[in-house]
Amino acid sequence: MMYKGEAIYQAREIRDLRDMVRGGAALYKEAPAFLVKGEKGGVYYEISHRKLEKDMNALGTRLMDLGLLGENIAIIGENSYEWVLSYFAIVNGVGTAVPLDKDLKKQEIANLVRTADCKGILYSSSCREQVKDLNVPVKLKFELYRNEDVPFDERDMNSLLYEGRRLLSQGDRRFLDAPIDREAPRVLLFTSGTTGIPKAVMLCHKNIVSNIMNVSRIVRIRPDDRTLSILPIHHTFESTVSIMTTIYQGGSVAFFEGLKYVTKNMVEAQASILVGVPLIFESIYAKLWKQAEKNGKARALKAAVKLNHALQKAGIDRRQKLFRDIYNNFGGRLRMIITGAAGIDPKVLRGFHDLGLEVAQGYGLTETAPIITGTPDGEEKYRKAGSVGKVLPEGELRIAGANEDGIGEILYRGPNVMLGYYGMPEESDRVLDKEGWLYTGDLGFADPDGWIYITGRKKNVIVTKTGKNIYPEELERIINEVRYVEECVVYGLEGAEPGDGTAVAVQVRPDYSAIRQIYPDGADKEDVYELIRDILSEINQKLPNYKRIHHIVLRDEEFAKTTTSKIKRHMV
Repeated sequence: MMYKGEAIYQAREIRDLRDMVRGGAALYKEAPAFLVKGEKGGVYYEISHRKLEKDMNALGTRLMDLGLLGENIAIIGENSYEWVLSYFAIVNGVGTAVPLDKDLKKQEIANLVRTADCKGILYSSSCREQVKDLNVPVKLKFELYRNEDVPFDERDMNSLLYEGRRLLSQGDRRFLDAPIDREAPRVLLFTSGTTGIPKAVMLCHKNIVSNIMNVSRIVRIRPDDRTLSILPIHHTFESTVSIMTTIYQGGSVAFFEGLKYVTKNMVEAQASILVGVPLIFESIYAKLWKQAEKNGKARALKAAVKLNHALQKAGIDRRQKLFRDIYNNFGGRLRMIITGAAGIDPKVLRGFHDLGLEVAQGYGLTETAPIITGTPDGEEKYRKAGSVGKVLPEGELRIAGANEDGIGEILYRGPNVMLGYYGMPEESDRVLDKEGWLYTGDLGFADPDGWIYITGRKKNVIVTKTGKNIYPEELERIINEVRYVEECVVYGLEGAEPGDGTAVAVQVRPDYSAIRQIYPDGADKEDVYELIRDILSEINQKLPNYKRIHHIVLRDEEFAKTTTSKIKRHMV
């Protein structure tokens, strides 16, 4: 069966990202597009939609003047206006942008730059050591915070903008009039493989702007909304959803100063929308209730939630008054949470809604720029809290090879599907068929209303000797609900069962702060193991025999994670 998306809002048509920036300048003029700080710990100041367009024109003109027309140009650094400006200048007339992860090591960065054949790189001053030995002809720097100690540099952002404006005033129209092929590759995004042969996703303007428009057809962002940019900016979820979709709809984006400053920056920026991964929001939600218990306000908060339910059924909205203290902790204006990159705990999703916050979530891949499905505005998403929503407008989805439970591989087709992997035609053919279907590698099913549910990754499935499929993510969700578990990974242990069968095993990182509450004098490893073992034994009693966990390994150190907080399973 084919599943297709439906729009609930109108969206302004844009042909490419230059059209988006120019259209924003014409529509929103001096309204803020970005909020930035001139110094660490300073106050936010606004950069308008019109200034964004002018700065883009100046930087693009100067990059052309430096001989970078048609070249691949890397960008690396913290979330910042300068990063976004570099991206827009490159893709909107100069060449192809190659966003890089600032947390990579020197040799990994060198490998990616070499693979992408980059002729230029724009980098923040904090990445100076990582890029200083790169074999790249043109290196350009941007300072996040300028002060008197920063020496003049003709290759730094301020000088580039100054020279670009001078060239424009002399009638240089190379960038302004540059033709844009909306279906040519203009972004190369590396998904993984930083030490071996890296794989770069090729995206074009059509891929990205179609995703911006289609997300905007199911989720409304208001002109007075402000998002706080916290996810790694080189990822498409952050760049497409948190940044570009926000400014496309007339809102503004504030850049955070680091994870430990998120709450402080939300208050300073008066942020109304927060885009992040489930780990962030699940942590915020848990801390919120822990704080309420610590302050003796948990009972009152539960009563307020119950009252809110009754009032909402009567069509009365008193959320801002009932939960004022909670809202004030986040600046007083937070109204929406947008989550992606992994599934959020349904209880957390409903819990935030009970506290008066809107929660939207999406599912997608770098290969789809990135959103495939999303939860549309409205109450239905809270009744289907385990779902990642419906297919985006203009998209099509089907479930291939479904089993008796309706679970199969998710296939997707739409205008946001990548052009392929850079320089890897065989890899591209492996995931893209001739009809344009992308084989996602994710498993899931659809309910009768077309809402999609993700059950796990195809490559993670544990197959028993009797042919039964076990989805590790399903068991992990159950185990992670245990109070004394910080995080876990479920996997198959080959040859661990009689007859060389596969046993279900789990590695658990205990939550020692919770364990200390029942062992105030301290617990040794044997005590902790017995506690976890007994709890998992109780869970096993509720599971079918073939899904039961037979091996438990405790670990003290945190699991290795990606920059979007996903556990690197291959390292377990």
